[in-house]
Amino acid sequence: MTIGIRDVARAAGVSTATVSRALGRGPVSEALKRQVEEAVRLTGYRPNLSARRLRSQATRTIGLIVADIRNPFFTAVSRAVEDAAYAAGMRLILCNTDEDPDREAMYLRLMEEERVTGVIFAPTRITADRLAARDLDVPVVFIDRTGPPGAHDSVVLDNEAAAALLVDHLIGCGYRRIGGLFGSTSSTARERQAGYETAIRRAGLVPDMRSAPPNAAASELCVGRWLSEATPPDALILSNGLMLMGAVRATRSAGLGVPDDLGLAGFDNDAWTDLVEPGLTVIEQPVAEIGAQAMSLLFDRLKAPDQPIRKVTLSGRLVVRGSSQRG
Repeated sequence: MTIGIRDVARAAGVSTATVSRALGRGPVSEALKRQVEEAVRLTGYRPNLSARRLRSQATRTIGLIVADIRNPFFTAVSRAVEDAAYAAGMRLILCNTDEDPDREAMYLRLMEEERVTGVIFAPTRITADRLAARDLDVPVVFIDRTGPPGAHDSVVLDNEAAAALLVDHLIGCGYRRIGGLFGSTSSTARERQAGYETAIRRAGLVPDMRSAPPNAAASELCVGRWLSEATPPDALILSNGLMLMGAVRATRSAGLGVPDDLGLAGFDNDAWTDLVEPGLTVIEQPVAEIGAQAMSLLFDRLKAPDQPIRKVTLSGRLVVRGSSQRG
């Protein structure tokens, strides 16, 4: 019977990634290294030395896997990550998944094959759950999304608080039939929906929540149908900038005026949101800080692979413009 690295990991009571680091002179504590070496002795494992030399070669490359590079939020975060990587003397590989779990799996395999130093990743819920159950040969930090508790380091917005802030603002502006359109693929959308529902119910109002793929075309179609119903909403909250763009298009096609016929508010202070008339009320995310914090978490993980999992939660800022100000 051939003894493999998984057998060593079971004997040592650690992950295969930890075994790989210990045998490849990666960042691992002395105690864990001795633990792995003892497991190697007990199991009789004989590593492939030529393959180990290849794996131990540092590429000084960061993998960045985002959900949709057309989304200005991810464009801005990518820039922040690239700036931090460049400052650290590292290169960047950028991959776009279009919220497709199969593409996510392909790019994760690519990152392992390319022996990147680490991965910064905005996963779908499906892939985040899958990653919690398997080991990767590289450390991973989630951005904008979370996975099962304790699985991976992450940097996220306080999405529930931000969504509640939008609801409270619209209520303060006199709106009562406030609908919420949320993406259908990510933990972020689920958290924003939860914050919306909590704030609506707290105000004694009736929630009206819908979901769609998180892009402009799907949002335009969904909002257009919504506005043609017998009792349409008098305000809408959209859970990202592309969905907000789709809602603007649908409102114009329906011949409705903003903000008098329909109030609009959403997430992401993209440049175009201040150029339309009226300007759009949004939650501004600290995109530069998200990117910088993700790189910081990754570097910390490389220095201390077995430290506790960390989650950094950042606050958004409400930017009030004319789309929510009824006269």
